[in-house]
Amino acid sequence: MDLGLTGRRALVTGASMGIGLTTAETLAAEGCDVWLVARSADLLEEAAARIREEHGVAAHVAPADLSRSEEVDRLWAEVPLPDILVNNAGAIPSGTIAAVDEETWREAWDLKVFGFVNLCRHAMADMGERGSGVIVNVIGGAGVKPTPGYIAGVGGNAALMAITQALGSTSTRKGVRVVGINPGLIHTPRLEGLMRDAAERRWGDPDRWTELLDPRFPPGTPQHIADAVAFLASDRSANTTGAILNVDGGGTAR
Repeated sequence: MDLGLTGRRALVTGASMGIGLTTAETLAAEGCDVWLVARSADLLEEAAARIREEHGVAAHVAPADLSRSEEVDRLWAEVPLPDILVNNAGAIPSGTIAAVDEETWREAWDLKVFGFVNLCRHAMADMGERGSGVIVNVIGGAGVKPTPGYIAGVGGNAALMAITQALGSTSTRKGVRVVGINPGLIHTPRLEGLMRDAAERRWGDPDRWTELLDPRFPPGTPQHIADAVAFLASDRSANTTGAILNVDGGGTAR
C-alpha cells in the first residue's frame, strides 16, 4: 500500500534507538525526509548515515535535550517545519509511589510529559498557521491499565493520552491531526531494563526478568509501532484525530 508520504518532512524524537529509530527508518522507507532527535549525537549520526544509504532520502541530525524547554525552543527554530511530528522521547522509571522520589519523578516528566507538551505547543501553532500537519504521540499502555508498580509512568501516560485527545478533538479546524499510539510490551532495551528492575524487586535477581513475561503473549517489536505511526501519519488516516491506538497484543483488554 502506497501511503503517499514521499517528499514529506518528518521529525522523530527519541530516534537514536528502539521505537524512535525504527519509526524514522520506516518513514524514510516511505519516502520521507527525516530529522532525527535525541541526546546522543554519535548514535544519531550513525543512524542518519544508514538511512541515507539505504533509502536515498535526506536524513538530518538534530541533537537536543527535550527535557529543557529552551532546548525544545532552539530545536524548533532550527529545523524546517515538519509535516509529521512523532513525539517518542522519554522513559519513565518503574516503581511505587514510595520508591520513586520527587527528583526522579520530575526529571522523567520533564522529558516524557513536558517534552511532548512543548513540542505539541510549537507544532499546533505553526502547523495550524500553515493549515496542515500530523502529530503522532507515542505514549504507553500504562495510562489505560494503571498499576501501582509503575506509578510515575501511569500518571504521565494518562496525562499525555488526555492531552492528545483534547488537542485532536478540534485540531482539524486548522488542518492538523493529533493522534496517539500506546505501545504495550515491546522488545527494546527499555523493556529489559524495566523487567530487570521488577525482577530485582520481586526476587532480588534481575537476571530472572524473562520469567516475568507470559510466553502466551510475547512482546511486540518496534516495527509494529513504526508501521502504525506511518499509517496514522498518512492521508489514509485523514479522518482519524483525537484517537489513541493500543498496539499491545491485547494487553490492555486482558
